[in-house]
Amino acid sequence: MGRRRRSPQEKKALSYAKDRRNNYGENDKSSRKNIARSKKFPHRVNRRNASLVLEAATGVLDEVAGAAAEERLLARRPKSWKKWSDAPLGEVVQDSLRRRVDLGRDGRESGTARIRRVRRRMRQPAE
Repeated sequence: MGRRRRSPQEKKALSYAKDRRNNYGENDKSSRKNIARSKKFPHRVNRRNASLVLEAATGVLDEVAGAAAEERLLARRPKSWKKWSDAPLGEVVQDSLRRRVDLGRDGRESGTARIRRVRRRMRQPAE
């Protein structure tokens, strides 16, 4: 049951690799509501479209009308929504450092040194 202790350097590398950050540009707290809302909307639209098509086919059983309704129902691709995964912390930090250098907020030498340091801590090859 003996679990070996991790050094601070190993913890930093794991944090850069495994911790995730929201880089979509939206408040990360709002995702709790927005994910549920975004999943709900396409399902609602798909149910509405199906009920409209099937409502038009009600009445006396007619194979032609049933086939036409089914064709209309299958002709339209159903709407869908997928979540985007958050970015690893190391990539977010590197992008932030690159943006600082590009905007002139940090010096080119010190900024590239910081980026190299982050890449080394993530155990990635130098650019």
